[in-house]
Amino acid sequence: MSLSTAQSPAPSPAMSRRQVLQAMSGLMMGIFVAILASTVVANALPRIVSELGGSQSSYTWVVTTELLAMTATVPLWGKLSDLYNKKLLIQLSLGLFVVGSLVAGFAQNIDVLILSRIAQGIGGGGLTALAQVIMAAIVSPRELGKFSGVFGAVFAVGTVAGPLIGGVLVDTSWLGWRWCFFLGVPFALAAILLLQRTLDLPTLRREVHVDYLGAFLIMLGVSTLLVWSSLAGSTFEWGSWQTAVLVPAGVLVLVLAVWVESKVREPVVPLRLFRNRTVTLATVASFLVGVAMFGGTVFLSQYFQLALGKSPTAAGLMSLPMIFGLLVSSTVSGQLISRTGKWKPFLLLGSVLMAAGLGLLGLIDAHTSLVELSLFMLVLGVGVGMLNQNLVLVTQNDVPAADLGAATSTLSFFRSLGGSIGVSALGAVLASRVGTLIADGLGPAASSGSGSGGKVPDLAQLPAPVVAVVREAYGVATSDLFLISAPIALLVVVAVAFLKHLPLKTKSGLERLADEAAS
Repeated sequence: MSLSTAQSPAPSPAMSRRQVLQAMSGLMMGIFVAILASTVVANALPRIVSELGGSQSSYTWVVTTELLAMTATVPLWGKLSDLYNKKLLIQLSLGLFVVGSLVAGFAQNIDVLILSRIAQGIGGGGLTALAQVIMAAIVSPRELGKFSGVFGAVFAVGTVAGPLIGGVLVDTSWLGWRWCFFLGVPFALAAILLLQRTLDLPTLRREVHVDYLGAFLIMLGVSTLLVWSSLAGSTFEWGSWQTAVLVPAGVLVLVLAVWVESKVREPVVPLRLFRNRTVTLATVASFLVGVAMFGGTVFLSQYFQLALGKSPTAAGLMSLPMIFGLLVSSTVSGQLISRTGKWKPFLLLGSVLMAAGLGLLGLIDAHTSLVELSLFMLVLGVGVGMLNQNLVLVTQNDVPAADLGAATSTLSFFRSLGGSIGVSALGAVLASRVGTLIADGLGPAASSGSGSGGKVPDLAQLPAPVVAVVREAYGVATSDLFLISAPIALLVVVAVAFLKHLPLKTKSGLERLADEAAS
């Protein structure tokens, strides 16, 4: 399927320093709002899911649905950016966040809440794809390290502010969890206006073939496997007929998607990009980072509240060491990469520290001290800060300017896909493990209302002996998730080690595109 428009005049490749900084300010504001909207519910989710009568599986799907919608739409946003004005598309992404937030705030049951996350995920897909494409277009790879560091800092601040604000709102009786969603609306609207004033990019229109069939098949195949991994072990057994149907069906659809992608003129995920060693290894690393990082850390809020018995506000404060490590390492490594031009030592050290942090968190239980927990999270945060954004930088540096959008969205796609799979699969493992441990501790007859039946327990409504068993169960089960994530993170070390160190280019994407067109 194709869309075509007349060619617009070629844009002037040069942008002044002031123009770049103005554009970046609006871009960072948009990113901050998106992160805030995504993280503000982190510490509120146990209370939200409990009040709406959701299960442990529902808890997982509130997170997974947004990741899935973002994953499926990232490549499409990248394609649309070749056809329409990027500023308009980012503003549309923020508008979807507003719609999703309003629907979520008024949700009366868990199903409506999950549906609202789809709108937020689609908006997040646009921001994920477009923000990095725009940065690469107006800044050279050599200078991009600085802005990638700032991007990481904005990510860290938004990640800190979100859970803290969410925790305070939940603990404030006259506000409540619904304001976790309403709060982001004025900020999203402000970001739209700020982008209108600060971001000014020319629109270069050309004939674009949007592979909607390929996008649909990818979404269908991934969704099928996510449904299986989320429900297996809780709703049905791993070795059941449902597994025998869902797994082959999902794999078959994905194989069909690959075949379609190999035939169309402009695929959603261009297979030719994987002839490039840097793109292939960075994509593998990003996918594994998504599985290990998202799969392990998304359940930390549950651990803080259900294993350690902390309030939502306290749970938000307990995540500060990890975010502080991410903030510092992202900013410092970005500055050093721009100054020295050397990026591989930072990626290698970051991948090692991420694996080490996940391994250390595999030692936690319901009695882990705050000092130990803070140290473990600090190590993980430092590793992720060095690794996450710089994988995108390395990829953008080693592809032609004409492929910047496709390469960036492909990397983001696989990172989000890894996160979706990690959250879904490890969420199923957590639900199954918690149920088994509580049943072992209380006996099948006594454990029906304490979380072993799939419901997220409300500790305030349970007697003290049951609370002790539930806390132990969530402590052990959460540590198991990190023990699964740590070996996956070691594979990231291997992928990064085989990346070839190439000098960072000194021209922006627009300048490189002009050079490529001239030659």
